[in-house]
Amino acid sequence: MIPKVITKKITLDDGREITIETGKLAKQADGSAVVRMGDTMLLATVVSTPDAKPGVDFMPLSVDYQEKFAATGRIPGGFLRREGRLSDYEVLISRLVDRAMRPLFPDDYHADTQINIIMISGDMQVLPDALAALAASAAMAVSDIPFNGPVSEVRIAKVGDKFIVNPTLAEIATAQMDIIVAATFENILMVEGEMSEVSEATMLEGLKLAHDVIKKMCMALKELEAEVGKTVKRVYSHEVNKPELKEKIKAELYGKAYAVAKKLSTNKNERSKGFKEVVNEFIASYPAELLAEDLPLIKKYYHDVEKDAVRNMVLDERVRLDGRKLDQIRPIWSEVGYLPSAHGSSIFTRGETQSITTTTLGTKRDEQMIDGAIFEGTNKFMLHYNFPGFSTGEVKPNRGVGRREIGHGNLAYRALKKVLPQGDENPYTIRIVSDILESNGSSSMATVCAGTLALMDAGIKISGPVSGIAMGLISDSVTGKFAVLSDILGDEDHLGDMDFKVTGTEKGITACQMDMKVEGLSYEVLSQALEQAKAGRLHILNEMKKTISEPRADLKPHAPRVVLIKIPKDMIGALIGPGGKVIQEIQKVTGATLVVEEVADGGMVNIYASDKEILDKACAWVKGIVALPDVGESYVGKVKSIQPFGAFVEFMPGKDGLLHISEIKWERLETMDGVLEVGEEVKVKLIEIDKKTGKYRLSRKALIPKPEKNEV
Repeated sequence: MIPKVITKKITLDDGREITIETGKLAKQADGSAVVRMGDTMLLATVVSTPDAKPGVDFMPLSVDYQEKFAATGRIPGGFLRREGRLSDYEVLISRLVDRAMRPLFPDDYHADTQINIIMISGDMQVLPDALAALAASAAMAVSDIPFNGPVSEVRIAKVGDKFIVNPTLAEIATAQMDIIVAATFENILMVEGEMSEVSEATMLEGLKLAHDVIKKMCMALKELEAEVGKTVKRVYSHEVNKPELKEKIKAELYGKAYAVAKKLSTNKNERSKGFKEVVNEFIASYPAELLAEDLPLIKKYYHDVEKDAVRNMVLDERVRLDGRKLDQIRPIWSEVGYLPSAHGSSIFTRGETQSITTTTLGTKRDEQMIDGAIFEGTNKFMLHYNFPGFSTGEVKPNRGVGRREIGHGNLAYRALKKVLPQGDENPYTIRIVSDILESNGSSSMATVCAGTLALMDAGIKISGPVSGIAMGLISDSVTGKFAVLSDILGDEDHLGDMDFKVTGTEKGITACQMDMKVEGLSYEVLSQALEQAKAGRLHILNEMKKTISEPRADLKPHAPRVVLIKIPKDMIGALIGPGGKVIQEIQKVTGATLVVEEVADGGMVNIYASDKEILDKACAWVKGIVALPDVGESYVGKVKSIQPFGAFVEFMPGKDGLLHISEIKWERLETMDGVLEVGEEVKVKLIEIDKKTGKYRLSRKALIPKPEKNEV
């Protein structure tokens, strides 16, 4: 049976088309769609169970994005030669989609829901990450799953003075701004990206353009939903509620929760204890025969009461849970060089959030190998973020890195990579590791600050220090009141309407990440948040400069030194030698590490050593091998072998010349016996290079004054 295929097209302003197709593939899923731009094709499916599991009071959503290597005509690396667990790149795209979709499910919908997005065809000029949420939203639109969408994403890059929608890789490489924006027709929900120290005004301009494009996509999705006939969604009942109990808890506990919030304690454990005492007192007085049945509802309703009390306290009193003003930053202290064996280290503490961070300098051999369906090659800068359970006073087994750690590390990575020295100015592979030791709000921003300090402590010549701040928002759609919060606490993140992280130097923004939890964020509020974030960032930068204001003049004594030597392409073989003999000998004798790579116009020799004497010795050896002999120059050589007609002398590394018997002395020599010994050093002059054979002729007597005739 020929499937009934329904197609919608979206035309961008530059004439490129995005096609949405449904009805051909994966029809047993609740919803499926294929999105295509160029030759990039994504298949998105969504499945949601008919009912929720008993006792579940949250949205159990999972989002997985995966790239098939066959989509770009490649076979995976590794022993199994098949796709394995999701790569960090795939996890990051999964998070982008999750963050765009999750806020739009109804609050009372608790059925297990899974979104799968598979790249089934890849185009190196059309990146899939900007299309993944559109594909997921299309699958949702053609299903009967309740969803307050549609939603879509686009990438916006600024190249020169021009903004480009869904740019190519080449365009991204030269862009001053590269952001992905998710939005519904009415509101921006999520922003993620990196910038080359751009202004707040430039970022806002990009967001507005992105939203205009997304509105077109949302209209196409609504048309698709209507044509498929899925405007009416499934009926569900996932919650049991008792309105009388809800009203009782609100009436009795709201004032008490408000009073706890108004105590303005700087210790989160004290606040948490105070809020728990309010509900525990209520539970203790509750009829025992009803408690077992009603306890989950009591906790749920009280959570809502506590949330409202905290939010209203901030809006009414214009003061924070810990007593701070709305734009006030928590106390900061920092230290560098704390770990004596690390190449660079720092401690950054802001309030109850603390990171200890290290910078390690490696060689060319330490570069990260990248083997993906779209991206392959190497990466010489890595940033890893760890979040152990003890940082929040919890017992949590270490079971590898989760998606949250990957996402937070990526944000800090994007923030710092913009200020690293480029090209030959940075010959090192750099790894930053942030271990969060305490957490109460924005540990990713603490990682940015600690990473900057550790880089400067290591002596890396960054273009400028970077700081980061997390902004929050509490708003009331009824009264119109709102409060933009600088440097948010964990509670403010949980109970607030926005988590907006901004990083940058004194010159401008280097990275951002925003997640909205409410509708109706105006550009006026967003603009205020950006300006308030700028003031906060600069305050934090000034505090960091009290510890270290610029990179150290030199590396730590135990850090590897490196020298880059560019050599002619035809000398690479001479340096490496047959079977690697020459380069292995240099490394064995000197103790240095050598890595040779081909570059566009020759070869590049990376020489690493932790000792200057070793480095100088290896450099001299390499320069000797690749140096071109010059007729008329004098050299100190070593006799390699003696023949009846003269001696062969290695006058430069790897270069032997003939010192004929007639060129040893002005006196005539009948035999070589007793004249020279193998291994003896002798000063010689290069007198000829044979144009046909390339052989070298040396002379010793040319460096000896010619005796007078009566002396001969």
